[in-house]
Amino acid sequence: MGRRAKATGGTLVLALTVGGVIWGLGLSGDDSGEVPADTCRGALAAEEAREFFGGQELEFGGNTAEWVGHETEHCAAWARDEENSGVQLSLSIRPAAAHRSSGAAENASATPIGFGWNGSFVVTDRPEAGVLVDCATLPGKGLLVLAHTRQDVEDLSDAQVLQVARFATESARRAAKRFGCEGALGQRPSSVDRTEWQKRPAARAEGTCRGVVGSQDAARLRLTTVSEKPAGRALTEECSLTLPAKGHRVRLTAYYGPSAQQEMYLDRRYPGSVKGAVMRSHDCGGGLGTAYFKIEEYPRPDAAKGERNSIGGGDTHRLLTAFATASGARHGCPVG
Repeated sequence: MGRRAKATGGTLVLALTVGGVIWGLGLSGDDSGEVPADTCRGALAAEEAREFFGGQELEFGGNTAEWVGHETEHCAAWARDEENSGVQLSLSIRPAAAHRSSGAAENASATPIGFGWNGSFVVTDRPEAGVLVDCATLPGKGLLVLAHTRQDVEDLSDAQVLQVARFATESARRAAKRFGCEGALGQRPSSVDRTEWQKRPAARAEGTCRGVVGSQDAARLRLTTVSEKPAGRALTEECSLTLPAKGHRVRLTAYYGPSAQQEMYLDRRYPGSVKGAVMRSHDCGGGLGTAYFKIEEYPRPDAAKGERNSIGGGDTHRLLTAFATASGARHGCPVG
């Protein structure tokens, strides 16, 4: 837990406030005339925000601040009417190198946002989306756009949940144009994948565990089931394998772009937290940067408690290689 204390939205706002950032608030009900400075310099997809709020007239607020040594833009949209008071669509635009606290991008429970984007979509208490675009002009060679709403998902319609994804992708499209990014852009999403973790027989995996365990390995290692999410180009992917010993499992994780930078930073800062884990990295280029792959067995090896890894080193490396190869291929990043 110690190394995993990540900044929440509230923590981030507090840190920015302490740092002396002043929010500039502006009002605008349409896109006519001069673009308000507090719509992330025009990158906020106001038409998608307006659709989220059912065509209501909007207000905007935002700021630009330094985050992990890099300029980051934050802005939000909300409806003027009292009925939607307190509901906001929030946007964060930053270079890929500003990797700390990357929302949906670093969430292993996310599904791919799809439709040609490198990006993640996740619904926990609230919907969140993250999109990464290749952008050689920015530190880290990528543009990261994060979006979320402060409203609990139970209070949102399916159409509004979809709008959070559209708000992210279409704001990313505007921001990419503004920064002159060369990365390919996807399509406006027509749906979002909210599939929960799926348990399947190890040899019949079809999501993030596909291609990791063959029937022979499953039988020899007595790997019974996998737990997986839909496969695609999410910025963090996870595959969990159930071992025969009660309560034992293997977790394989792939990290890309800011998610990889964050995980490598944490592993270096808290080396004791990765005892028994095996990691490898691979240069993917562009905004994906150095992809980071990890295999961990739980419970952690602990000589004092008599805990040790159930799977030998050769099998560990083979599983990690298979996972990294399959995940890398999905992201257009050949991993040998």
